[in-house]
Amino acid sequence: MTIVAGFAVVLMLAAGLFVALTWAPEKSVEELKARWAQPPSQFVEAAGMKIHVRDEGPRDDPAPLVLMHGTGSSLHAWDGWAEALKDRKRIIRFDLPGFGLTGPSPDNTYSVDNDVRVMFTLLDAMGVQRVMTGGNSLGGAVAWRAALAQPDRVEKLILVDAGGYPFHSTSVPIGFRLLRMPGVSWLMQNTLPRFLVVQGVNNVFGDPSRVKPELIERSIELTQREGNRRALIERAKQRPTASFAHRIPELKLPTLIIWGGRDTLLPPDDAERFHRDIAGSTLVIFDDMGHAPEEEDPARSVVPVKRFLGIE
Repeated sequence: MTIVAGFAVVLMLAAGLFVALTWAPEKSVEELKARWAQPPSQFVEAAGMKIHVRDEGPRDDPAPLVLMHGTGSSLHAWDGWAEALKDRKRIIRFDLPGFGLTGPSPDNTYSVDNDVRVMFTLLDAMGVQRVMTGGNSLGGAVAWRAALAQPDRVEKLILVDAGGYPFHSTSVPIGFRLLRMPGVSWLMQNTLPRFLVVQGVNNVFGDPSRVKPELIERSIELTQREGNRRALIERAKQRPTASFAHRIPELKLPTLIIWGGRDTLLPPDDAERFHRDIAGSTLVIFDDMGHAPEEEDPARSVVPVKRFLGIE
């Protein structure tokens, strides 16, 4: 056996061992419901999907707050905020297509425009006309694009480390980088290395010591939901090359911008740019937090939200 052939055999054995150690088969929604769809979870049929929704707070609220999560996350990201707000405000949160328990888009479409369509279709199915929208990262992009798409239905806007400007991250989780690499789709769909999940979650917290074990377990289990990994790969492939940032100054509604000063995925200069582009907006930066203030410190990050909503 030549040295080259021997090296090839070693690589094949190493690859086989990696797959064996990180093999993570898909799980059905029924398997996951018991832990991750406890009350008040419900599943609403809309846009060809059974969308996982939590709807809490006063039913007579004329403009509920719709909260949307970021890439790889779920409606559970807003648990802390929902608990703090639901006595005074109706809070609707849901798993976007391809995430959490909602599962893949039936037509394999994963664009922000489609997410906006799904949001309004869901609200129509729930009989909700006027709302306030808010979101983190991807969910933030959906929130402000929804405000542009149907301004007569959106009263206020909350952006939490939101997407919107050309990507210029200073640190990207390894898993996100793998999504963009050709030839790894099979591996990504069938394995789920725990160390990648831990690295990804730690990367978005300003202080990784705040990451709770349940958050890691939740990320792993919900990623295993049938079709979610394929959907994540497709979403990465369908990421648009054109930016819609030029439309942000068209937003003419009360807007609260919340950002983590240690966000390396969407750095704080994006917060400053949102603040400049949206006339009359309010900016709050938490210097010690990262990309997901709503999860890293929900009690502190929700304080300006209460002030913004007038429910202090």
